[in-house]
Parts: sequence; structure tokens; C-alpha cells
Amino acid sequence: MRQTPVFALLAALTLPAYAQEVASPQPEATYSVTERESVHASDYMVAAAHPMAAEAGRAVLSAGGSAADAAVAVQMMLNLVEPQSSGIGGGAFMLYWDASAERLKTYDGRETAPYSARPDYWLDVDGTPIKFWDAVIGGRSVGVPGVLRLLEEAHVHHGRLPWETLFEAAILRAEAGFPVSPRLAASIQSAMEKGLDVFPDTKRQFSRADGTPLQEGDRFENRDFARTLRLIAAHGSEPFYRGVLAGDIVAAVRTDDNPGELTMRDLAAYDVLERPPVCAQFRGYEICGMGPPSSGGLTVGQILMLLETSNLGSGPNLDGYHLITEASRLAFADRALYMSDSDFVIIPKGLLNPDYITDRAKLINATEASGKAIAGQPPWDESLLLAPDASTDRPGTSHFVIVDSYGDMVSMTTTIETGFGSRILTNGFLLNNELTDFSFIPEKDGKPVANRVEAGKRPRSSMAPTIVLKDGEPVLLIGSPGGSRIIGYVTQSLIGILVWDMDPQQAISLGNVVNRNGATDLEENTEAAGMELPLSARGHQINVRNLNSGLHAIQITPDGLIGAADPRREGVALGD
Repeated sequence: MRQTPVFALLAALTLPAYAQEVASPQPEATYSVTERESVHASDYMVAAAHPMAAEAGRAVLSAGGSAADAAVAVQMMLNLVEPQSSGIGGGAFMLYWDASAERLKTYDGRETAPYSARPDYWLDVDGTPIKFWDAVIGGRSVGVPGVLRLLEEAHVHHGRLPWETLFEAAILRAEAGFPVSPRLAASIQSAMEKGLDVFPDTKRQFSRADGTPLQEGDRFENRDFARTLRLIAAHGSEPFYRGVLAGDIVAAVRTDDNPGELTMRDLAAYDVLERPPVCAQFRGYEICGMGPPSSGGLTVGQILMLLETSNLGSGPNLDGYHLITEASRLAFADRALYMSDSDFVIIPKGLLNPDYITDRAKLINATEASGKAIAGQPPWDESLLLAPDASTDRPGTSHFVIVDSYGDMVSMTTTIETGFGSRILTNGFLLNNELTDFSFIPEKDGKPVANRVEAGKRPRSSMAPTIVLKDGEPVLLIGSPGGSRIIGYVTQSLIGILVWDMDPQQAISLGNVVNRNGATDLEENTEAAGMELPLSARGHQINVRNLNSGLHAIQITPDGLIGAADPRREGVALGD
């Protein structure tokens, strides 16, 4: 394995030496950036948002495990060391490349609404939408978690090692504890100001003995989570969806001051769905992602197809970024009107139709900002029956990518929604607040919003786990956290690698430039912020702000694997 000295040091460190591993990590609001170079390997690789998670995955791969096996180990460790972002109390989307079958599969482990939920779920007694933070904190925001059943399903089909062995690293670390990283400490401090201290068990888990928030370097243990993992390792997902853990989840959700409606029936009925991948043709590549209820695959695909014939230049440049943001306006307009859970809403098949894309691309002005775009109308008679949804998902998410020695690959985005989710802790893990990803307004002007709440429905997501194919074979895995800005982060990195011929680390380290059909956001303290004046001169409304992506990528080349981790967070890429 060829590495920079920093990564060679990380790979050599044992878990108890963790405090040395996080010299300059980042919380969700970036406060430092680590200069990095791509990591090279020949046999297998994992890139994840925390060194311990990446090491847990690498250990599984080294023992002969598959990408599916490693995904279990990575997610369990992330739940422990990065609890603000993902875990078994949340949901996920997984893209899985099955090398033996030469087939790309996508698994939908998104949370679902209770069977009792109705479109007015987020309306107050006077018919007005509940305020966001009033909705987040407590059981009402909790959907049925899907992460655990997704991982179990992937392991059934693609696993090579025994299920129970995949939890060992996380169990040992949960019992032994680890020093709180600067990023986790900052996340805890920020969340304490937004309800993390409301529930006694949650406050106790993330506080010192005197009740103050945990600080950098404090020892973090989670023996309750270790007991939960031992139960799941021995019995699979059954205790979580039908047994003692399910009963505890329901009790926790229904007994606080903002009670939810989850029942044992809701948990027992949960199912992971295998859906067809959404693939867009772009300059000789197939850009494949997750279909609805994620809007990620369709929206990333639309943006790239809109730019198929545009001159994006040979590297980052003003004209290229202008064109990317203009294409993004058009795609986000379609996203707001049409995209939701396709089991409940008819979504136009023509959104990636080349003729439709060609017509939409004519709206792009190469030199001037067009302002707010309106949705197009693919050939679909019912398209006028919907009202647009202005809601955006929040950035409490993680992404990891894995390539095993057999050629199987995983690109998985996983979330509990807002950082620390609903703030409810049960049996050592946090529960999501994913129901706030639904539109709080069920209809407008007499037309239903596609992403309104409905019984058993999965809320729209922007998660965009991506696998890029060339001549039918994978050449790139990528994805990111970041709420609805995920789409922009992933799109820019894809263009950096596929069009500007950048090294993966160079591409994901670029200053972020994002437009969600409104103002153009430029990442502060990066080269992107230097485009404020020239883009303003073209009519863009500009916000220079913190844009904390968490991109992880693995490029598959004839010479081996190239991995990269976002310098804004504390993750690493490891392989052999």
C-alpha cells in the first residue's frame, strides 16, 4: 500500500493511541482543514468518516471479508464514534456492485412513517406548520429505522464472514471507551444548545459527571450500546424489529413531551427494498445512483446530462462553475415538484429523457444567471396536479465507500437526519428525526405536495451514493453527507474527476460551490470564495459560508485503487 506519511502513521496506530489520530478533525461546521493526498492500494480499500471506522472495515477485508461484511463493521463503529451522524437508529441507501454477477444493486433502507400518519402530521391545531425545532426534538419526528435491516439483507446476499464476527471491533471499543475527538466535542457542545440535554439518558451519555458537555480528550464509553450489539450479533435484526429492542424504541418514542406514533406493528412491518438503479449517460460514463425516495440519483444525473455538451474547461474556472450552478437550478426545480417516494407518487420517467434534457438545457445562459427556475413538464399528463415542495433535508449524515479483494463494492450514505437526530437515546443508540424530511405543508393551492406525509411512506432524501461505470465496469465510488447540498458536492467532485481529470483527493478538496435554485453558495476560506465578485457580476446572488461536505471516494484504475477522504472532517482512506 502506498501512502503519505500521515496515512502511514494512522494505519500503524493501535486503537488506544486514538488521541494521536485526530490532530485536526472537523465538526459539522468546518473549523480546520487537513491537507491530504490520495491513498493508493492494490487489493482492497475502505474510506470512511472516522479512522476507527475505516480500520474496522479494513480489518474485515484483511480477514477475507466482502464489501458487505466490511459495511457492517464500518457502520457499527460509526454509530459509536460518530453518533451525531448515523447509526442503527437511522436509515441508509446502499449501492452494491456484485462482481460475480456483474450487476449493480441498490438497497433502500430509508425510514418509514407510522401507519397512523396522515398528510396533516406536521400541522398545528390551527392548521399552520409546526416550527422545525419544535418538530425535531422528541418522538414525533422518529421514523422506523432501516439501517440494520439493510445491512442484514446485504450480508445475506453478499456476506462471506459470519454475521456475529462483524460486531467485535465496535463492541470492544464501546466497552473500553475512547477519547472524545475535537469534532465530536464540538458537535456535542452545539447540540446541547439545541435540545441534546432534554432527555436525561441522552444528556448523561454525552456529559461529564458534573453535567457539563463532554470535552475533547474525555473518555467516552457506551456499555449499553455494547449490550445492544451483542444481542444483534447473536440474533440478527429480530430483537430490533420484533423483540425487546423494538419494545424499548416504541416506549421511548411514545412517552416524551412530544410523543410519536410508532407501534410494534410499524417496526415489524419494515422491509428493505431493492430498487432499480438510476443511471445517467454523461460523456461516455454511466453515473448510477439511488432512485426515489432519494432525489440524489435523479438530480445529480439531470445536472450532468444538462452539461453534456457544455464547455466546462480543462480545470476549475469561472465559466464552468457558472454553467454547473445554472444546470443545478433547473434540476432542483424538477426535484421540488416531482420527486418523492415512488411507491406513493407517480414520478415522470422522462426526467432523464435526452430530448427533455436537451430542451431544458436551452434555458441555460452561458454568461448570465437566470434567477429562480421553474420545473419543466416532461411528457406526463398528471404533472400539473402537484405543488412544489420547498423543504430541505438537514446535514446529519455520513458516507463510506468500500472495495473488497473479490471485486465487490459498496457506496453507502447513512443518516439519522439532523445531528443527533431526535435526541432520544435508547439502549445506547440515538433515534432519527427523519419524519422532518417530509414537507410540513401537505398541499398548496389545492394541489398535493409530492413529499407530504402518508402512512408507511419514506420521506424524500438528497443522499446520493454513486457508482460510476465505464463500459459496464465500475471506475469510481463516491458520496457525501450535507443535506440537500449533497447533490452539489457530489456533482462538483464528479466533474472534477471525470471532466477536469483531477486526482480524487484534489477533486473533493476543491472549495464547494452549490446552487439549490436560489442563491449560489461559495465555501468560505477557499478558492471558491474568490469567485464572489465575478459571479455577482453575472447576476448571481452570493452567500459565502461554511460548506461542510464529507466526501469519500475510491477510484478503480488499471493500476489499482485510489482513495480519498474529505479534508473538512476526520475520515481516512485505508487499504492494502
